Amino acid sequence: MCEAMCGLRLQVVDGRVESIRGNGEDVWSRGHVCPKGVSLGHLHDDPDRLRRPLVRRPDGSHVAVSWDDALAEAERVLRPVLASDGARALTVYVGNPVAHNHGLGTHIGALIGFAQAAGMQAYYSPGTVDQWPLNVVGSLLFGAMWSAPIPDLLRTDHLMMLGANPAVSQGSMLSAPDIMGLLASIAKRGRVVVIDPRRTQTAARASEWVPIQPGTDALLLFAILRTLDEHGWVRRPEHLRGRVVGLDEALALADPFTPERVGPATGIAPTTIRRLAEQLAHAENPVLYSRIGACTQEFGTLATWLVFVINIALGALDRVGGALFPKPAVWTPMLSKPPDQDGDGWRFGRFHSRVRHAPEVLGQFPVGCLAEEIDTPGDGRIRALITVAGNPAVSAPGAARLSAALPKLDAMIAIDSYLNETTRHAHVILPGLSPLERSHIDDLYWMYSVASCVKWSDPVFEPEAGRPQEWELLLRLGGALFGTPVPEVDVAALDDLYVAGMIATMSALPDNPLTGIDADIVMGALDGRGPERLADLGIRVGPWGDRFGARRGGLTLAEVRRHPDGLRLAELEGGRLGEAVTTPSGQVELIHAHITDDIPRLRARLDAPNPELVLTSRRHLRSNNSWLHNVPTLMRGRDRCTLLIHPIDAARVGVITGGAARVSTSEGAVTVTAEVTDEVMPGVVSLPHGWGHGLSGTQLGTANRHPGVNSNLLNPTDLIDVPSNTHVVNGVPCQVGPDRQ
Repeated sequence: MCEAMCGLRLQVVDGRVESIRGNGEDVWSRGHVCPKGVSLGHLHDDPDRLRRPLVRRPDGSHVAVSWDDALAEAERVLRPVLASDGARALTVYVGNPVAHNHGLGTHIGALIGFAQAAGMQAYYSPGTVDQWPLNVVGSLLFGAMWSAPIPDLLRTDHLMMLGANPAVSQGSMLSAPDIMGLLASIAKRGRVVVIDPRRTQTAARASEWVPIQPGTDALLLFAILRTLDEHGWVRRPEHLRGRVVGLDEALALADPFTPERVGPATGIAPTTIRRLAEQLAHAENPVLYSRIGACTQEFGTLATWLVFVINIALGALDRVGGALFPKPAVWTPMLSKPPDQDGDGWRFGRFHSRVRHAPEVLGQFPVGCLAEEIDTPGDGRIRALITVAGNPAVSAPGAARLSAALPKLDAMIAIDSYLNETTRHAHVILPGLSPLERSHIDDLYWMYSVASCVKWSDPVFEPEAGRPQEWELLLRLGGALFGTPVPEVDVAALDDLYVAGMIATMSALPDNPLTGIDADIVMGALDGRGPERLADLGIRVGPWGDRFGARRGGLTLAEVRRHPDGLRLAELEGGRLGEAVTTPSGQVELIHAHITDDIPRLRARLDAPNPELVLTSRRHLRSNNSWLHNVPTLMRGRDRCTLLIHPIDAARVGVITGGAARVSTSEGAVTVTAEVTDEVMPGVVSLPHGWGHGLSGTQLGTANRHPGVNSNLLNPTDLIDVPSNTHVVNGVPCQVGPDRQ
């Protein structure tokens, strides 16, 4: 359910979960668990979780039907769109829960790949309101869009974090058990510095909290980089010699950004900036780490890029105690450069959106484009949408327009377990299984973990007979795009085609574990079907795999299953640049025009006055975007969907704790309960994302009793981090006043 990947021990009595606790024998988490993990039984038993498909009636209501009838209805609404306009009139939205569901994670590529082969242009995801700057920087600097070194939490003595709150996230693109315990250990032996507009739970427990004007992290980082260079504190260790290109050019680009010049914009005194740089320079094992807050701002790509530039300037890259590349035990195609990015380097802007002409970045347009692509008439209009475990009516900027656009679709099919704010518009909802009804193996998040482990979990409960799994639904819809009626798609044959095609494609490409392997031999040797077969493949060609008999005693899925508490295979180590970096030169390539062309826009920000108030986002430990708000045990306690506002600002605009505040932006306005607190710096207000329940046509008993307000009614679609197409949700200019209605 989250990137911490905690091992759980369940006690089941008479077919029901009696208790859930942390598994003390788990080789990874050693018993650590947070409230989300122990809620799995409640999620499984949730009476609102869909067990049967739903079909929308003409009056807009939904009715439960058989699987045969649901598939027939999917065919009825989808086929006319494909017959008249083809797959170019269709798109797919991929939600965040896909990353935590092995079956969806392995086979979402089948649906998207088949759709693109049939003519679909781009797909959408929360990536462009989440971590897309990290993916862009990883692609260009290190060669792969999911490649990024992580801080060595076990051995660093000085950690600077920007826009990260692991006390709530449990780690983001950084997996570690009991991460707050690890941060406490760092603070004891050195320093933990948190740069954030809000004194988060993490900041409150750090050595130092440095509040910063939202959207100016790149200015601060450039000033730190310049200060390191000015005082001769840049380290050029032997292990990076010949491994990095472009550091001198990056240092030269920092020259205009003196601490005195960036101080007014960032809200940080020049003396503080110089002290922060000096402390980094004189620490034995310093490292920087940034996450969502640094990505989802006006200069998210530059901020993310500068984190890695400074880590290199500190000599921290690929060094124990610094920024290290994990070694995942399970290989996944996500680790490789996709075939559509042929040539020497990554290319962006290969095609553009129809309405605003937004360039493609990593195969996607900004998710805020989806509404206009649906509701704007003309050739190429999106008429059909498949959503997979996603709720963009809540999670996408410009949410009001999207909610109004979805009913205009001629075909909307949702693979989802809830009738929520998005799926209420679907013609057909095809429910998935509960997390306790399906097998699971983590693959994506071991790419960001502080140790190399592998764990497999069999289902706790057998699903009801006849219920398809999500990966089978993905294949069925993908196969239907080539003319076969949805009910008649041969799922097993298509699974064989998908897996064999992926193996054959990768074996013909250079620099991946399948290079040169005979696809027929591999297909014949793999166990199982669907995601189980791909798990076996990933394990066997991974660093500890048997490589189909070539490595005696190597791992297979069958061997991993013999260890229910997991296998711990290695700890983080340095010296991995040679295998982890896959750029055309084989070196870390710091300078790319796609990134540095945005610096003039950043320089212009120096002369722009800070808005009187800006809006930022946040979330809670018991929440995970919008998809855990229907679990009663997680919704207990005080109202968490409040507007945080500093006492100085509250007095100026006339709002009080517990009073109704009206928040407005260029996009819209909402009314929300105010919470006056010095937790946020002056000039900043904070509203959590993922809320906005209580809408008609939904079936979310608990969530609808705690509706909150949808922050994406306030987030405009035209505020964009240019290089990555990521929406700005941290630093949105706003106005606040009392709601006098």
